[in-house]
Amino acid sequence: MQTASTKQELREQLSLYRGKRIVMVPTMGALHEGHASLLRQARELAGAEGCVVSSIFLNPVQFDNAGDLATYPQTPEADLAVCRACGVDVVFMPTPDIMYCADRSIHLEETHLSTVLCGAKRPGHFAGVCLVVNKLFNLVQPTDAVFGKKDYQQLAILRRMVRDLDIPVTLHGAEIVREADGLALSSRNVRLTPEHREAAPTIRRSLLAARQAYRAGASEESTCAGVQQALTHIPGVRVDYVELVDAETLHPLADATRPALLAVAAYFGDVRLIDNIELTRTV
Repeated sequence: MQTASTKQELREQLSLYRGKRIVMVPTMGALHEGHASLLRQARELAGAEGCVVSSIFLNPVQFDNAGDLATYPQTPEADLAVCRACGVDVVFMPTPDIMYCADRSIHLEETHLSTVLCGAKRPGHFAGVCLVVNKLFNLVQPTDAVFGKKDYQQLAILRRMVRDLDIPVTLHGAEIVREADGLALSSRNVRLTPEHREAAPTIRRSLLAARQAYRAGASEESTCAGVQQALTHIPGVRVDYVELVDAETLHPLADATRPALLAVAAYFGDVRLIDNIELTRTV
């Protein structure tokens, strides 16, 4: 496994793989089993002859909260060990001054999918995501990239970016990896108090109950209300949003027969957790 900290080093290392399948997994570090599952999927897609590239870059541009950036865990040595164990060929680990010019003046913004859910709560976040992923795609020029469905809105926005900007890369969505009790894996889970860690799986349980109710014909309002009530009763939890939307547009369902997404964001103390579940009506 090779590592690169500059753009030139990255280009030199990737020159050996031009003409072959190059699969990328962008990350911000603090890698856990969820990231490992993405890397393993990338390795499978690349095959023995292809290249798996992972970036480890804590992107300051996508943080709307300076405190969240300051407390985000950074574990570079452990991250490299995960990459090595998953068969990554090249790891790109730049610093912000390598990725961004001090006088940068170009921005990239999606104006439809990013106006709802997390985008409505975190102004500028997805503009920062689009900018850094676009830059990484330009540097690596991957044939494929793998992203997790836990960040469902992010994946939808990046699919739109790739489509609208004609970026020649195929995006693959990977299923959410969970703890044994159902909590979606997240780098932020380590910041939960013992009490909140015990209560956090309520998110998943309430989503599963909502899916069953929705399949049985429950209204959109009652489906969301069941999740809201389950979380509101937990001490120290503040629900950011519970919304049922069209799985493609992320806006309100215009047709109840279309695939839907039930998305949740909630603060357990000062730790913001997100999760989602895909829904369909029983035919």
